[in-house]
Amino acid sequence: MVLEKINQPNDIKSLTDEELKILASEIREFLIEKISVTGGHLASNLGVVELTMALHLALDLPKDKIIWDVGHQSYTHKLLTGRREGFDGLRKYGGMSGFPKRKESECDCFDTGHSSTSISAGLGYALAREITGEDYKVVSVIGDGALTGGMAFEALNNAARLKSNFIIILNDNNMSISENVGGLSSYLAGFRTADAYLDLKLNVLNSLNKMPYGEKMVSKIRKTKSGIKQLLIPGMFFEEMGIVYLGPVDGGNLHGIVKLLREASHIDGPVLIHVMTHKGAGYAPAERHPARFHGTEPFDIETGLPKNPRVKANYTDIFSTVMRKLGDRDEKVVAVTAAMTDGTGLKRFHNMFPERFFDVGIAEQHAVTFAAGLAAAGLKPIFAVYSSFLQRAYDQILHDVCIQNLPVVFAIDRAGLVGSDGETHQGIFDISYLSSIPNMTIMAPKNKWELSDMIKYAVNFGAPIAVRYPRGEAYDGLKEYRAPISIGKCEWIYRESGIALFALGSMVKTAVAVWDALKAEGYPCSIINARFAKPLDEDALRYITEHHKLIVTMEENVISGGFGEHVTEFYNNENGKDIRIVNIAIPDEYVEHGNVELLRKEVGLDADTIIARTIEAYQNVTE
Repeated sequence: MVLEKINQPNDIKSLTDEELKILASEIREFLIEKISVTGGHLASNLGVVELTMALHLALDLPKDKIIWDVGHQSYTHKLLTGRREGFDGLRKYGGMSGFPKRKESECDCFDTGHSSTSISAGLGYALAREITGEDYKVVSVIGDGALTGGMAFEALNNAARLKSNFIIILNDNNMSISENVGGLSSYLAGFRTADAYLDLKLNVLNSLNKMPYGEKMVSKIRKTKSGIKQLLIPGMFFEEMGIVYLGPVDGGNLHGIVKLLREASHIDGPVLIHVMTHKGAGYAPAERHPARFHGTEPFDIETGLPKNPRVKANYTDIFSTVMRKLGDRDEKVVAVTAAMTDGTGLKRFHNMFPERFFDVGIAEQHAVTFAAGLAAAGLKPIFAVYSSFLQRAYDQILHDVCIQNLPVVFAIDRAGLVGSDGETHQGIFDISYLSSIPNMTIMAPKNKWELSDMIKYAVNFGAPIAVRYPRGEAYDGLKEYRAPISIGKCEWIYRESGIALFALGSMVKTAVAVWDALKAEGYPCSIINARFAKPLDEDALRYITEHHKLIVTMEENVISGGFGEHVTEFYNNENGKDIRIVNIAIPDEYVEHGNVELLRKEVGLDADTIIARTIEAYQNVTE
């Protein structure tokens, strides 16, 4: 087995051409086998096998630097840097990350997880190299989807001033960028291969400039050449920015990519190599359904079907259903997403109301201000977005939505711990960063029915409002508790005295388990469904102090700036009400990848930990 010969960086360079062909096949077989068990990002990784091999053949790792945009397509890179044994624990608690990690390998020079960051980071490395006088190559690998992000264009604009070599790989899987057209295009594109092209271009221009009227001739040639290329070569966009464009090259052409990489490394300044890849290459189900195999759960290799298909609806399903109903009832309801149509549950809305659906690409900043414009014009925009991605648009929320008090609904999916994607994707900061903004209202549902009610309420709220809900199966307990939603008002589930479990959103389910255990031990206990992280139900908080000795706040958000801290602040401002407060929240730290239940236990959000802390605190206040 050729793959077994790869145990450390640069081992690939000792292989023959025949062994390289076998290695590509074995890598695909290995990835399919392992990801079918662990789950993970399959389609994108199958598409970049030869591209990754080419990078490792042309570069000297870890001396040279590869920055992977998003990073979910770095599995082959991990294999080629000696991490084969880590794939059994891929994305598991304590195991290997599904993204590049500096602390995992010196061959991972920059942590990634969100999109459109690689060119900026690579430019930083390249400029640092100029300052320090070091000698290493820098390559940023970015997909055509990530290239829709504004940050990528900001970096491209800035990269043009670079004087030393910097290679950008455009991993184009035909999702966003048009193919070239016609024979002349193929000729011109093939002709543009580094040294030969650049030398010829320089010689021709020098010769013409020495001739009588040469400058006018050069000007006319440039205009004619530019016009033809603008029509035929997509790379002219990059050329106009001062970035040399090479390609396109077939993503399966290993030696062709290696050749371009080696030639590109001799060019001073930024160079973009356009590589045409195919998502899911080598596995028919992933080729047919690349979106399904973008991030997949464990699956059956023969059929491509999930091993453990969902039986119950998840929160995204509930959101999808209510959006369809809202679209039917109100023609002013419009939906916005940032390249997450399927992930956020908007596919049905898109199919039914295409003229009222807007996928703006990976551009959260633009999405928020675009939604603000829709709202200012009298529509009812709902921006569906993952919690960890919304944080990229903080200023737009503050500046473009909340200052004007515009009625934009933020449907925040994946709020709380999300599991195997790790710290870049955990949705544990949204309460903290949203609650600091005036005019913003924040809600969180206890179960699937309340999510439906909250979205309906939010659409007609008339001001900025966010509804945060977790990843995974929608809780269907407490169905009988469905009091009408009223701004800033909580819902009492069980009303007694002694201990008040003041829980927000997903933590209400945990509060029920804690309540059962405390009651069994003889402790008097209430459960309050907070519903609103902002504004707080001040009447309820005052009532709690009159009838309880201990309040336990519970949230799936970091403690800093979270729901519990705001409750504590309220009591401090009430001249120190005589009540003990315990804040159950995620510590002020990043949470790595792993099973959600294990992570909840690790950060102290599990029922057993909360029970122990509650009993200890209650005994202290009653002694």
